[in-house]
Amino acid sequence: MSVKTEERCLVMFVRFPEQGQVKSRLAKDLGAEAAKNLYRCFVEDLLERFSGEGYSFRLAFHPPEKEREMREMLGDGLSYIPQAGDNLGERMKLAFLRCFSEGSRSVVLIGSDIPDLPALIIDEAFRALNENDAVIGPAADGGYYLLGFNRDTFNGNIFPEMPWGTDAVFRKTLDILHEDGTLVHVLPVWRDIDRYEDIKTLIKNSEDTGFTNSKTMLYLKAIGLA
Repeated sequence: MSVKTEERCLVMFVRFPEQGQVKSRLAKDLGAEAAKNLYRCFVEDLLERFSGEGYSFRLAFHPPEKEREMREMLGDGLSYIPQAGDNLGERMKLAFLRCFSEGSRSVVLIGSDIPDLPALIIDEAFRALNENDAVIGPAADGGYYLLGFNRDTFNGNIFPEMPWGTDAVFRKTLDILHEDGTLVHVLPVWRDIDRYEDIKTLIKNSEDTGFTNSKTMLYLKAIGLA
């Protein structure tokens, strides 16, 4: 049975790339301007890969007052939604609820620190939601890079009091889902690019792949890192 594109929604969480406000850990090694420029490359690579696939695509941006700047940077051809809420968990929860209320049957959220994430992972996530209540992609640092639910199986219990930014996020989230009887599909581990050592791993893993021609890799070459 075919699934209508609008019934599946991919939401990418993005922070406006303002110098000094993004990739603070990378900025310690690269400088604030290079960290900002690199993060913008992450976003543009992911948009190129995911915004034209067989699902609706929405860009959830933060801070919410930066919509004009986001549109000037990335164009008017995208569906923009401001992130709402006082913390990451609340912003994620409200993004899910908004997409479900607007007709999506399955919603997958991803971050924007994973520039080399392949389209196959997103395909696997949506396929998994045909037979599971939820899907999650564990990050190498103990967090997660992807989270997805079906409308009828959404579980908001995983967001309050989560120790965001620690290596316990994935494990605690999975424990809550299991305790609540949520059937979860776990995706392959992927690496967020947050630290200088993550960049070195990204460069090594990108050898002899299509990602060598990405904006991210071209920028790393331009600043002498690749």
